[in-house]
Amino acid sequence: MAKQTHDTFEIDCPCCSAKLTVDRHLGVVLAHVAPVRPPSIDLDDTARHLREHENSVEAKFRASIEAERTKEDVLARKFAEGLKKAKDAPVEKPIRDFDLD
Repeated sequence: MAKQTHDTFEIDCPCCSAKLTVDRHLGVVLAHVAPVRPPSIDLDDTARHLREHENSVEAKFRASIEAERTKEDVLARKFAEGLKKAKDAPVEKPIRDFDLD
């Protein structure tokens, strides 16, 4: 078997301080290890995010209820519009599959 040497080196990312393993010959990143960051403990910020999430869920629920209330009217209007188009369109003989040959 031929001896394989891996010419790799590790560098620190200047932006995020991550450890990157780079292959010297290929010029590609082989491995990435994210830096360890301590969790931010800000209860006011967390409470604000929870309130915003709760408000967005409530708003989506209200929008879905309103959509369900108007669903019947929307469908009736679409049906009437389709019926009107069908009445205005000329009656044509439908094309059958073997007519296309």
